[in-house]
Amino acid sequence: MKKNLFILTVVILVQLTLFAQMPEMSIEGKEVYKGDDITFHQIDEHTWVGTGKVMFNESLYLVEGEDKSVLIDAGTNIKDLDKIVASITSKPVMLVATHVHPDHTGASIDYFSELYINPADTVGIPMFMPNYKGEVKYLTDGEKIDLGGRTLEVVFTPGHTPGSTTFIDKEAKYGFSGDSFGSGNLLLTTNFSTLQSTCIKMEDMMEKCGITKLYPGHYFGPNHETLARVKDLNTISSDVLDGNIKGEENPRAMLGLNLVISFKGVRVNYSENAIK
Repeated sequence: MKKNLFILTVVILVQLTLFAQMPEMSIEGKEVYKGDDITFHQIDEHTWVGTGKVMFNESLYLVEGEDKSVLIDAGTNIKDLDKIVASITSKPVMLVATHVHPDHTGASIDYFSELYINPADTVGIPMFMPNYKGEVKYLTDGEKIDLGGRTLEVVFTPGHTPGSTTFIDKEAKYGFSGDSFGSGNLLLTTNFSTLQSTCIKMEDMMEKCGITKLYPGHYFGPNHETLARVKDLNTISSDVLDGNIKGEENPRAMLGLNLVISFKGVRVNYSENAIK
């Protein structure tokens, strides 16, 4: 328990440092809830973004259909999150996670009896959510979550973690990508070949389906992930693998990610082991 708390503290401090120079938050939309731990704004008629206050705007998304809702991520530690969500939607809520990191599956997951994740991220459970009393269930790549008149498609997008996942609403032309593409600061804990495959996969889907943006895991208003961002990350991956660019020593290294590349407004933090 003490080890997990220490890891969480380190992650929080480093993330706060990494994002210290980001623009001030300017989320558009009506404020529908404001509390000590989180503020919710309305994205559109049946979609809301929750902004946590611990780890640089850790972002939760509530997506409502006619029959049920999906809560994407649960933040770090938001008291009575289930009651807050119930004050916004009257529909039953399914909790899913973009990945198993403590700013997305923190203590707040304990308000929910089930949590759906990409099975590839089970490797992170012992470190990041060992005390969850509910049932962990597994998503499938390409799975369609029917909310009643609205569908979210599950797209596995590994790179940041082995089980990072994006949820796409094709009809609305947007998705929710967690930290898959970094929110401007990608922590690559796998490798560049994995990231490149993910970028190619997402490029293809965004182009074919007309997806205009992906809401990230640390959203402050203007920093949604675009097709151009995904293509830039693909270019970085290709150039690193081909030996055309080399990272510099990372002065803010964490998790062993001792190298960094800054390119077109995005930082990619990685280790020597990622060059494969």
